Amino acid sequence: MAGRVGFHSDLTTDIESPADEDGVHDSFSQLIEEQCHDHHDVIEMTSLELEEESRDDVMHLESPVYLRCDSEPQYTECLIEGRWSSDTLKVLSSMPSRTIGRSRGAIISQYYNRTLQLRRRRQSRPSIQHFPRAARPSIRGHLVETDADELEEDDNKRERLVNNLQNLSGSDRVRMLRVMPLSLAEKKELRMLVLNKAEHSLSQSQIPCCSQLKYYIIIALRHGWYGWLSFLSSLQLWQTALKCVGGRFGTGVLSYFLFLRTLLFFNVFLFLVTGLFLVVPQAVVHPDRDQNTSVASLWGLEVLTGAGYFSDSLLYYGYYSHQTLQTKRRCSESINGTSCEYGLSYNMPLVYFFTIGAAFFITCIILVYTMSKSFGQSFRIDKSKGLLAIKVFSSWDYKVSKKSSVRLQRANIGTQIKELVAEVNREELKFSVLQRLFRVFIHMVAWLMCLGSTLACVLAVFYFSEHMHKLQTDVETRSRAGTNPSGGVLLREASLLAVPVLVSGINLILPGFFNAVAWMEEYDSPSVLNYVSIGRNLLLKVSVLGVLCHHWLGRVASEPEKLGLQCWESFVGQELYRFLLMDFIFMLLDTFFGEFLWRLFSQKALKRKRKPVFDIARNVLELIYGQTLAWLGVLFSPLLPVVQIIKLLFLFYMKKVSLMMNCQASGKPWRASQMTTIFITLLCFPSFLGASVCVTYTMWTMKPSAGCGPFRGLKTMFQAGKLWVQDLAKENPNLSWLASAHAYLVENPLFLFMCAVIFLIVIYFHSQVVDGQRKIIELLQEQIENEGGDKKFLITRLQDIHERKRVVSPRRIRGASEDSSCT
Repeated sequence: MAGRVGFHSDLTTDIESPADEDGVHDSFSQLIEEQCHDHHDVIEMTSLELEEESRDDVMHLESPVYLRCDSEPQYTECLIEGRWSSDTLKVLSSMPSRTIGRSRGAIISQYYNRTLQLRRRRQSRPSIQHFPRAARPSIRGHLVETDADELEEDDNKRERLVNNLQNLSGSDRVRMLRVMPLSLAEKKELRMLVLNKAEHSLSQSQIPCCSQLKYYIIIALRHGWYGWLSFLSSLQLWQTALKCVGGRFGTGVLSYFLFLRTLLFFNVFLFLVTGLFLVVPQAVVHPDRDQNTSVASLWGLEVLTGAGYFSDSLLYYGYYSHQTLQTKRRCSESINGTSCEYGLSYNMPLVYFFTIGAAFFITCIILVYTMSKSFGQSFRIDKSKGLLAIKVFSSWDYKVSKKSSVRLQRANIGTQIKELVAEVNREELKFSVLQRLFRVFIHMVAWLMCLGSTLACVLAVFYFSEHMHKLQTDVETRSRAGTNPSGGVLLREASLLAVPVLVSGINLILPGFFNAVAWMEEYDSPSVLNYVSIGRNLLLKVSVLGVLCHHWLGRVASEPEKLGLQCWESFVGQELYRFLLMDFIFMLLDTFFGEFLWRLFSQKALKRKRKPVFDIARNVLELIYGQTLAWLGVLFSPLLPVVQIIKLLFLFYMKKVSLMMNCQASGKPWRASQMTTIFITLLCFPSFLGASVCVTYTMWTMKPSAGCGPFRGLKTMFQAGKLWVQDLAKENPNLSWLASAHAYLVENPLFLFMCAVIFLIVIYFHSQVVDGQRKIIELLQEQIENEGGDKKFLITRLQDIHERKRVVSPRRIRGASEDSSCT
C-alpha cells in the first residue's frame, strides 16, 4: 500500500483532483442532513447490517496523530481513540485527498473513464456525479483479496486505459500519468506499454522517409539542447566546492563563499570595461615608456608600495594620455605630392570620463536588480514546518548517480534538515523583570565599549595619518634642500606602508575584541549574534574609510605641492593599492595564526577536541572593505580590479582549505535565510554608495594635476565631456541640441539626484510589493488552517451523530422483534 503513494509537486488544475470539491461538500451536507433526521425517519438496521457495521468498526482507519478532542481548541482527539463508522468512512473516501489504499482496479477504471472523456470533450472536467461508483475513491476494500474474475477485469481495464492513453497527445498523456495515484513503478510500466504499442503501430504503418528524417532531426536537436544546458550548468564557478561547504558547515558559511563569488563577478566586469576601453587602446598606441629601474628593485619594496617602476605604468592614472589617440598614418606618393591619411582617432579624456561613469552606472543597476531579486527570494513567508516537510519528502534529486554527488547531496540535505529542525524546536526564553534589566544593562555596556574602541581607533588613524603627512612633507623639503641622507629614499618608501599597516592591524585586532564582548552578552540565537557583529564591524570599517577619504581628498589632493607630488591622482591610486595589498597580507596572517595555530594550540596544549567556528561577520566585512577600496581606486588606478580579482581567487581557496582543516560547524545549527540579502544590501548602500559619492565628488569638483593624466589642463574632469559637446556643436550646427542636453542632464546635479531618487523608489515599491505578498500569504495560510479545522469539526460531528444513532438503533430493532413475536 505504501508503494502506491506518490508525491507530486506539479499542480495541474484541470485534471488534478479526481472529483469536484463542490460534490464533496454536497456529500458532507447531504450526509449530515440524513443523519440529523428524526429517529422515525431512520432506516431500521437488521442484524446483518449490525454485523457489517461491527466489521466496519474493526477495520477502521487510524486518524492523524494531531487530531485531539479533549478541549475546545483540541476537539478532534476523539478521532484517534474512537472508531470511525462506515458512514464517516464513506465521507472520507469521497474526499480528494484520501487516495491512500485505493484499489488498483478502481484507479485504472477511473482514469480509463477520464481519458475517454478527455478525448471526447476537453472543455470542462466531469463532476463527481459523472463518475461511476467503482471509479470513486474507495478505502473499504483495500485489504480484500481479489479473485480471478476481478483480476481479469482489471487487466481488461488496464488494456483499455493503455489504448486511450495512446490516443491522447503527448502533453495530455504526461499530465494524466502524473496525476494518477499510482507508484512510480506502475506509472513507468504504463508509460512503457503505451510507448511500445505506439512503436509497434508505427512500425506496421508505412512512414515516409521525410517524416522519419524530421523526427530524427527533432530528437537530435532536443538531445543537443539538453546536453548544452547540462554543459552550461557544469561551468558554474566552484559548484562542487560550494556544495561541499554547504553540506558540511550549513547555509551561513555558504553565504560567505557565495558573496565572495558575487564580488569576483563584479570585479571581472570592471576589468573588462576598463581593459577594453582604457588599457588596451593606451597600450596599443603608446606601448613603450622609459624605465630606469633595475629588475632587482622591481621585486623589492616597489611590489608592496606600488611606487617606483609601477608609478609610470598602465596601472595608474598618470600614465594615460590627454590627447586624442590616433593610429599610425599612411603616406603615399603621387604626382601631386605626398599625401598622408590618419587612422582611427580615440579621444582618451572623453573615453576615460565616460568609461568610469558608465562602469559605475551599470554596476549600480546590477546591484539594485540583485538586491531587489534577493529581497523577493529571502523575505518570503516560509514556515519552518512546511519547509521541513518539503525538504524531507521532495528535496532528493533522483537524477544524481555518481557516488561523490550522492554523498554531497546527502550531506547538504542533512545539514539543511538539522537547521530547520533547530529552528522549529527553538523556543524563546522567558526572563523575569530583573533578568531583563540586567541583560539590557549588559548590552548597553557592551555597545559603549565597542563604540568607545571604534572612536579611539578612528582618532588614532586620523592623527597618525596627519603625522605621516607632515613627516613626508619634511622629507620632501630636505630632499629639495639637498640635506636628505643616503637612506632617505628607502625610508620614504617604507614610510608609505605605515598607515596601511596600522589600518590593517586595527581591522585584524578590533573584531576579536568585538567577539569577546559578544561572548559576554550571551546571545541565544547565532543569527542575532552574527547580525550584531556585522553592525559593529561595519561601523568600524565605514569610520576608518571616511577618515582615509578625508585625508586623500582633503589634504593630498588640495596640497600636492607640499608633498612634492606632480600627479596626486597616481599617489592616491598607490595608496589604495597599498591598502588593498596590506589587507590581503593581514588576512593571510589571520588565517594562519588565528585559525591554524589556534587549532593546534587548542588541541595539543589545551586538550580540547573542539575547533574554532568560522567568523562569518568578520570575514564578510573584510570582503566589503576590500571591494570598497577597489571601487574607490578604479578612477585613479584602472587596473586595480585585476589586483582585487587575484586577491579574491587566492582568498577563496585559502579560506576553503582553512575551513576544512581548522574549523567546525556551529554547535547550534541555524538557517541563514536572509544572510545573502543583508550582504548585498551592505555592499550596495554603505560600500558602493560611499565609493560613488567620493568618485563623483572628485570628478565634479577636484582640480586635476597639471602635469599628468588625461585631464591635464582642465579645471575639473567633468569638463572633458563639456568641451567635446561644444566641439561637436561647432563642427555641426545641427547637433547644437547636444550642448543643452548635456547642460541639463549631466551638468545639472538635479538629474543625478532624480536618478538616485528613482532607484530608491523602485527599491521601496519592490519591498512594499514583497510585504504585501507576505501578508497575503499569511492570510491564505490562516485560511487553509481554518478550513482544515472546519473539516475536522465536520468529521467529529459525524462521529457524534453516528454514536447517538448506534444507541437508538438496537432499541428499535429490539422493539421490532418483539412486535413480530407478538404477531
